[in-house]
Amino acid sequence: MKITYRVEDGARLGSLLWEFGPGWRMISSALLGGGIGPREWVLNAQVVAGYSRMDPVDHLLSLGPEGEGVGMLTAASVDRCVQASDGGVEAYATVGLRVPTWAAAPEGSADPELAPIRVGTVNIVTVLPVAMTDAALVNAVMTVTEAKSQALIEAGYSGTGTASDAVCVAVPAHGPEELFGGPRSEWGARAARAVHAAVRQGAEAWRPRDFK
Repeated sequence: MKITYRVEDGARLGSLLWEFGPGWRMISSALLGGGIGPREWVLNAQVVAGYSRMDPVDHLLSLGPEGEGVGMLTAASVDRCVQASDGGVEAYATVGLRVPTWAAAPEGSADPELAPIRVGTVNIVTVLPVAMTDAALVNAVMTVTEAKSQALIEAGYSGTGTASDAVCVAVPAHGPEELFGGPRSEWGARAARAVHAAVRQGAEAWRPRDFK
C-alpha cells in the first residue's frame, strides 16, 4: 500500500493505492470496479466532506493507474488508515463516523451528511491468501460487514455503519477454491478478526475534527 497526495477543491487530500498486479480476483461494492472479477489494484481516494461531483467513476479513473481496478471514495482521512492481520489475512480500514446509522432505519429517514454523491466513510479492504468461489466471496463480504458492525457497536457508536460504506475483498485468482467465507469458517473467521481489530481501532481513534 502506498499513499499519495493531491490538492483538490482547495484541500490537501490523500489516496491509498494497493497494486496487486495480475492474478487476483476481487469482490467489491465500490463505484469503480464493483461486483466480482479480475482486478489489479485498489484505490481508496479521499474527497472533501461536501463532495458533489456527478462523475465519480471518471474521477476515480483519473486518479488510479492503468488496467482494471477497484476505486472507492471516502470523506475520512486516509492518513489514519488502520491495518490489522490474522493468520495470513490483512485488513485495512479508513473510518469516519460523523453520522453513524442503523441499517434498518425508519422509512423516509434522511442522513443529513450525505451529498448528492454518497462517499464512503468506513471503507474496508481485506486481502486473503486463498482463492474462493463466488459464493464464498459473497459470504466473505457478509462476514466483513458483520465484523465492522460488531466493532462499531463495541466502540460505543449507535449504528451498524454509515449510509455509504464500501468494501473490497481480494483473493488469488488461481488455486484450490475455498467453499466458505462465513465467520465460523477457517478463513472467514480470520478475516472477521482482522477487520474487527482494524475497525475497532479506527473507530476509537476517530474524532469529528477530521471533518471541520
